[in-house]
Amino acid sequence: MNLLTDAFRWILDSEQWQGSNALHVLLLQHLTFTVLAVAGAALIAVPAGWAIGHTGRGREISVGLSGAARAVPSFGLLILLVLVFGVTQKTEAALVTFVVLAIPSLLAGAYSGIEAIDRSVIDSARAVGMSERQILFRVEIPLGLPLLMGGIRSAMLQVIATVTIAAYVNLGGLGLPIITGLALRRYDMVLGGALLVALLALVIDGLLTLMQRMSVPRGLRSTVHGVSNAQRAPALRSTRANNS
Repeated sequence: MNLLTDAFRWILDSEQWQGSNALHVLLLQHLTFTVLAVAGAALIAVPAGWAIGHTGRGREISVGLSGAARAVPSFGLLILLVLVFGVTQKTEAALVTFVVLAIPSLLAGAYSGIEAIDRSVIDSARAVGMSERQILFRVEIPLGLPLLMGGIRSAMLQVIATVTIAAYVNLGGLGLPIITGLALRRYDMVLGGALLVALLALVIDGLLTLMQRMSVPRGLRSTVHGVSNAQRAPALRSTRANNS
């Protein structure tokens, strides 16, 4: 209990909010790495996931590559890329590391969101004359958005936790007090840094959870109250036919 109290005292100490390594500066660095990494991964994974979900092709390959990416140790990859890119390009090496980490969750969220759609809804869209492009952008992507948001949420949390290793190559972030505290045996600093990372993750998770709920199409929100797929399928077919 004393350690927890010391950690909060360290966080609230005015000295920790001043200078180049102030906590708000480290927080901004942490968020910047996280947002850039997830955005970069989304540019790669989301279109690929939509294409896989829509066509049904390449799923096995994507699952295999995603599994391999998840198995890569992030710290080892970061050190390897720093050596490959050179010490003058540590930022780029770190971003590539975090992008690789974020891709599997985003890819899975993108294609599973489309695969989870009732096939009768897709058949109804084709029956009313919608093109494949219209089906993708007007039916599949909106209906698959909640699962994609779940993938974004998972990727963000994974990257937030992993960005702490950026401090090992002197790139800042909230991992800096953790690493510095370990070296100095200042466990109040270590716990304080860990608490800030956890708090950041909780805040981001809460915001993304709200966004995920808001992304559910109005016609599907009744599932939250226990309405089954079979019960809502006729309404979905009718809605999609009218929107066409």
